[in-house]
Amino acid sequence: MASTIIPTLRYRNARAMIAWLCDTFGFERHAVHEGDDGTIVHAELVRGHGMIMLGDARDDAFGALQAPPTGKGPVSQSPYLVVEDIEHLYEAAQAAGATIVMDLRDQSYGSREFSCQDPEGQLWNFGTYNPWKTGE
Repeated sequence: MASTIIPTLRYRNARAMIAWLCDTFGFERHAVHEGDDGTIVHAELVRGHGMIMLGDARDDAFGALQAPPTGKGPVSQSPYLVVEDIEHLYEAAQAAGATIVMDLRDQSYGSREFSCQDPEGQLWNFGTYNPWKTGE
C-alpha cells in the first residue's frame, strides 16, 4: 500500500497565513473550508506535488495535541520543501518579513538550503536536495 505524508499546521490566523504562504512560498489553494463563525476549519495548499493542510488553532481534541510555536524549547516539526528556485524563494521570504534562522548556503552533500520562520513562528526549511533522485 502506498503512503503519502502531508504535514498539518494550525495557526492563530489561518486566513492571513494562507495568503502569506501563497504569496511568499508559492503555494496554491487546493481547498479552503470555513466554519459558520468564519474561521478556517480546514485548508489544503499545494506546491508542485506537495501539500500541507492547515486551519485555525482552536480548543478541540486535536488542538490539545498541538501547542502553537512559542519560540522556546525544541521544535517538534518543520516541513522541508524540495525546490529548484531557491534563490528566488529566499529573496521572497526575506521581502515578506520571514525570520531567516539559517542563511542560504551550500551544504557538503550538494544541496543549497535555508530555513526561516513564518510570521507566526512556524519553522520552514527549503533546499535543492531531493532524496527521491538517486545519483545526484
